[in-house]
Amino acid sequence: MSADTRPSGPPLPVDKELVLKVIPMPADSNANGDIFGGWVMAQVDLAGGVIAARYAKGRIATVAVKEFIFKQPVRVGDILSFYSELTRIGRTSITVDVEVYAERFGSQGQYVKVTQATLTYVAIDDAGRPRSVPPR
Repeated sequence: MSADTRPSGPPLPVDKELVLKVIPMPADSNANGDIFGGWVMAQVDLAGGVIAARYAKGRIATVAVKEFIFKQPVRVGDILSFYSELTRIGRTSITVDVEVYAERFGSQGQYVKVTQATLTYVAIDDAGRPRSVPPR
């Protein structure tokens, strides 16, 4: 691979699972041209929910966001990659860490970590009541 096409920036996580890739569009941006933080938060919630729902083997609901750090702005046209990892299992809850990396439009192969978050989900039954998660 030549020097001008070699990936740069932080290494992508090898201890987390790639669960979502998405490209933000102009309708997702604010007046400054950056992507709304709330839009990013919604995508992170979806990405975290992939791991939580798989482990819970059913419905889940977001119950807490322990941490949400916006490290860099997200721009229209960035290719966002969402990596998730299950970090804690309680009786009815599952905690997941999510990291988001952007490949800037026109600079594919160069990654910038833009967001990281820790979210907790609770397993719920059909009536929306908490239920036990399977043992690990």
